[in-house]
Amino acid sequence: MAEACGFATSIASSTRSNPNLRPLAVSRPQLQTFYKPLNTRRSPALTKRLCVRCESASQKLNSIDKEELKRSSAMALAQLKASAMDRYTKIKSSIVVIGLNVHTAPVDVREKLAIQEAQWPQAISELCALNHIEEAAVLSTCNRMEVYVVALSQHRGVKEVTEWMSKISGVSVTELCQHRFMLFNNDATRHLFEVASGLDSIVLGEGQILAQVKQVKKLGQGVDGFNKKIGGLFEHAIITGKRVRTETNISSGSVSVSSAAVELASMKLPESSYATTRVLVIGAGKMGKLVIKHLAAKGCKEMVVVNRTEDKVAVIREELKDIQIIYKPLSEMMACAAEADVIFTSTASDSPLFLKEHVKTLPVDTEMGRRLFIDISVPRNVGPCVSDLETAEVYNVDDLKDIVEANKEDRLRKAMEAQTIISEELQHFEAWKDSLEAVPTIKKLRAYLERIRASEMDKCLSKMGDVTDKQKKAIYDLSMGMMKKFLHGPMQHLRCDGRSDCQKPEEMLEIMHAVNRMFDLETEIILETVRTKMERIKK
Repeated sequence: MAEACGFATSIASSTRSNPNLRPLAVSRPQLQTFYKPLNTRRSPALTKRLCVRCESASQKLNSIDKEELKRSSAMALAQLKASAMDRYTKIKSSIVVIGLNVHTAPVDVREKLAIQEAQWPQAISELCALNHIEEAAVLSTCNRMEVYVVALSQHRGVKEVTEWMSKISGVSVTELCQHRFMLFNNDATRHLFEVASGLDSIVLGEGQILAQVKQVKKLGQGVDGFNKKIGGLFEHAIITGKRVRTETNISSGSVSVSSAAVELASMKLPESSYATTRVLVIGAGKMGKLVIKHLAAKGCKEMVVVNRTEDKVAVIREELKDIQIIYKPLSEMMACAAEADVIFTSTASDSPLFLKEHVKTLPVDTEMGRRLFIDISVPRNVGPCVSDLETAEVYNVDDLKDIVEANKEDRLRKAMEAQTIISEELQHFEAWKDSLEAVPTIKKLRAYLERIRASEMDKCLSKMGDVTDKQKKAIYDLSMGMMKKFLHGPMQHLRCDGRSDCQKPEEMLEIMHAVNRMFDLETEIILETVRTKMERIKK
């Protein structure tokens, strides 16, 4: 039968080599007829010898299989380590920002993602519990919700953070992907520096965002996950924001009609101050409310507000508890105007509230010399004929728009100057961040050599037998001296402490990777990262 199988195999191989040959259609019974098995009987001794030979051959094969299995297992382990190196050491961890802001998403989406300040620490802990996130911070304001992370893998990190954002907000991943933006490393750092400088705000150069960035750092301190890199990132962002505002004065100059109205009026006052000025605001709608808030910011402590009803005035009074806001109905408008030095008008009236014949009868303060009307309404609340009076000075919304546009152009010029400062601070941050890359290598190299020193010293002392304390100290000092001298060269090249001959970041990183490879330190660094992740998950 074995011969039959060999014959069939030879036919098959011949057919493959020569396609013109076709095998005969031979059935199994026919093969059995042509090739009958030999019916030979073996003697017991021969059978025994054959069994011994088979067992010996089987043992040899088993031993070969075991050796092959060991070799293959070792190769698999090496490949696993290599893949881990590729994932976590050859490719450095990345700084990533994933978020939505006023430029990318509507308010109905942003409001679902908003996180209260009190919940920021919890959000950091939840983000750092994700598999590929080492550090995290959350910046959530009315105009933006941005998550800053240090990710072990860019692709996996973005995926995990996006899924987390979907989970806390109820917004689907698909919808989030339509509105989110993502930036990596230098681009992510530059974005935060621009945010802190007010360059990414609706009002260019506004100051509130810097206070919010400071709050992120304040609340993050002491939270596990707001660590060296993220903490340093926000610290450098705060430094950048302060420099931009100090060196460019970008926040000066009004860029809204309401703020321009208040600023223009203050320029026309005798002492450029609202401290002793009698102020009247007519209209408590959206624009009127903004005027009142800007007046309060400029130091006006008392004002009269004329409106059809008291409801809106009461709301504003509740928000500005330190300011004395006196409500008067519309029927008392002229009486209030007679006692005012500056009048702001912002109503939706179709016809003028003040005409020439109304204003010329109003008494004028001798110090001011004339009454100031700032009309930000369209249609105008102050008739153009009022400006003909020597006792009145009138400014309308077109006058204010010229001021606003001029200030906007000035801020754009200052924003260009700010970019130079941001680029400088970006270089400082990158140099600082690169120096951090060497810290694990320095620690692991020192620990590696310390283990060797201690082990060799123990071996030496065990061979020497009884030795005095003085001899032990001499051997210890010798071993420590040798280790320090050996470490001096690598440490000098790995450290970057601001010396003039400090290595360039790319050279330092090249040396660091060489040291990691020579002493097989990368595996220990990976294990330490895994241990840290496991401890966070347990918490």
